[in-house]
Amino acid sequence: MDGELASWLSSLHASAGDFVDALAAFGRTMLLPSRLQQIALALVLAALAWLAARPLGARMEDWMRGLEGRPKWQLRAFIILRRRLPLILFVGMIWLAAGLFAALYSFPSRRYVLVLVATIASAWLAIRLAAQLIRNRLLRNVVVWGLSLWATLYYLGLLDETSDALDAIAVTFGDFRLSALAVIKALALTAALFMAARTLTIASSRRIRTVRDISPSVQELLVKLLRIGLYGAAFFIGLKAVGFDLTGLAVLSGAIGVGLGFGLQKVVSNLVSGVIILLDKSVKPGDVISLGDTFGWIEELGARYVSVVTRDGKEYLIPNEDLITGQVVNWSHTNNFVRLDIFFGTAYGDDPHLVRKVAVEAAKSVDRVLSHRPPVCHITGFGDSSVDYILRFWITDPTGGLTNIRGNVYLALWDAFKAHGISIPFPQREVRVLNDSLAIDTGGAPGSDAVPDRPSGADFDPSQVSGPTSSKGLGKGAP
Repeated sequence: MDGELASWLSSLHASAGDFVDALAAFGRTMLLPSRLQQIALALVLAALAWLAARPLGARMEDWMRGLEGRPKWQLRAFIILRRRLPLILFVGMIWLAAGLFAALYSFPSRRYVLVLVATIASAWLAIRLAAQLIRNRLLRNVVVWGLSLWATLYYLGLLDETSDALDAIAVTFGDFRLSALAVIKALALTAALFMAARTLTIASSRRIRTVRDISPSVQELLVKLLRIGLYGAAFFIGLKAVGFDLTGLAVLSGAIGVGLGFGLQKVVSNLVSGVIILLDKSVKPGDVISLGDTFGWIEELGARYVSVVTRDGKEYLIPNEDLITGQVVNWSHTNNFVRLDIFFGTAYGDDPHLVRKVAVEAAKSVDRVLSHRPPVCHITGFGDSSVDYILRFWITDPTGGLTNIRGNVYLALWDAFKAHGISIPFPQREVRVLNDSLAIDTGGAPGSDAVPDRPSGADFDPSQVSGPTSSKGLGKGAP
């Protein structure tokens, strides 16, 4: 009897267990969220991530303000994370939801939508973070949106269908067929090659400019040749990779070249002149030049122009042809020594030997004037009211300006002459009126400058004349 009861109870327990398992399986099957519900959940999580990113972003900005003094790459990394904070939060939330559904339900197909959305969102985040290495904003946006679209189609399984649809949109030129898919591939490949060429050009340029055995002009020439070669190779490799026939392009480029030769003579002339300037080393970056009224130092040698920066901050873009055909004063062509001349005069009563000595000592007292190339002072002539001198001195930093150093030397001369009692005269003029007809013509009107009647010839006494008879500007050193 006890055995039958135990057997019955055991059978009942097994049946109850089977019933509970069946009921649980039914509940999981019927209560599992549908794909539409998962999409709705993903949208809700995206909205929550966007809302949560606003206060978190504000707090993160406050925290970043206290990071002054950190390396620039760290600050840039924090700024990038701040900008991508909504997407980062959404990726974290969607993966957490997918993990919870995986723990609750054992049907992978029922949580497929959440996993798919999480995967695509993670791909978008990785693309946007990696694209920050591209400095050009337009190119970065093109890369971000292009790769994001490709990743979305790839994970949705629509890449082949999209490729077939784009390949069907095509035009035919004889034996050559050009489709939309080929154009997109060419643009993508060419953009990637241009990015690689730009990276190699920047790295190589920095390396070339560190080689001290190569002159600056040859460095610029090597950099430009490298840039043209890499970008040209990227362009033609991109065309060849999509099956474009370069033979026809060669004929077309020849015809275009003839047309450009006639229509763009100045442009071609400037390009050739730029190459000549780099080869003959007539000017180079850092040289101080004068071209007409423009005085400054060369900032950059371009393919078409030379950038010259003046002392007042203006940047002149001078065509290369002007430097080849015109007269250019290169103050630092072979060396940085520049001689400057200033002119002055002193009174005839001053000792010229003392004047020369004082002028030389005054020039030496100025900081930028070289002492190992001492200044000299010479008499250049005897003027109407002064003895004329020239003071010559040397400097080695013309980029520091020429007008300011002349002004400093003039101030030093002024102080030195004042200390030694040396005067600087100014031109003297004496006006005498000797003709009585002026008084008759003016009629001697009251308040006028008419000369009164006076004796003429030997009887004329200047003391009797008032008004216009004057001697003005008489000072020390007057003749």
